[in-house]
Amino acid sequence: MKKFGLISLIVFFLFNLSCAQQNEQEQNPLHILVFSKTAGFRHSSISSGLKMLFDQSNKQNWVITATEDASILRNDLLSKIDVAVFLNPTGDAICDEGQEAFEHFMANGKGFVGIHAAADCEYAWPFYGQLVGTYFLTHPPAQKATVLFENFDHPAMKPFEGMKSYTTTDEWYSFKENPRASVNVLARLDETSITKSKNDKWRMNDHPLIWWSDEDGIRSFYTVFGHTHEAFQDKLIIEHITNAINWAGKRID
Repeated sequence: MKKFGLISLIVFFLFNLSCAQQNEQEQNPLHILVFSKTAGFRHSSISSGLKMLFDQSNKQNWVITATEDASILRNDLLSKIDVAVFLNPTGDAICDEGQEAFEHFMANGKGFVGIHAAADCEYAWPFYGQLVGTYFLTHPPAQKATVLFENFDHPAMKPFEGMKSYTTTDEWYSFKENPRASVNVLARLDETSITKSKNDKWRMNDHPLIWWSDEDGIRSFYTVFGHTHEAFQDKLIIEHITNAINWAGKRID
């Protein structure tokens, strides 16, 4: 009986220690860089994405630095950042010096969240392609379609728990290479739900849309959501992106 009581006391202590560590972690500000420079197509939804992130910062204790000036992506700034959120950047947006600083930043175990057009960026930078998981290829016209969930073993999937799928309007990217072999896929496109299409170049058969990786302490997350203003007003997608950022910042596992 005494032995059982001692075990219970230890379990209780460890549980409370874990909760205390989690609460302390949540109380510490998470410093986030939001980068949205466009050297190619520019999504008008960037403004809505920024508003959503700043609105969430008040609730999540985030400190946000938002910029489209790639010249500030240097060690002195990045050393103060926990998570880089690439919000619909496009094209060749970062110079060689900035790329070097960013690689150093990520090598220190920082986090990355790529939103939508983050896959349509820096095609000549192999490190970036590996970080995101793959590069954008094409897409059918933006339209309502169905996302099929594969598993819920990531905090970003919490708002979709209990759902087999989610139907919404977005721009459904296909990719130059299927990332499944090198990332953990969470959701894919139901290609049969696409009704507007001039050709089949966007089809992948196996069509991942949301995934994550955690290699050498570097946490990376990508989500296809974010083409429309409405995506950043959708409560489920807001929680989805919020949890992805907190995971990338190692607040949650």
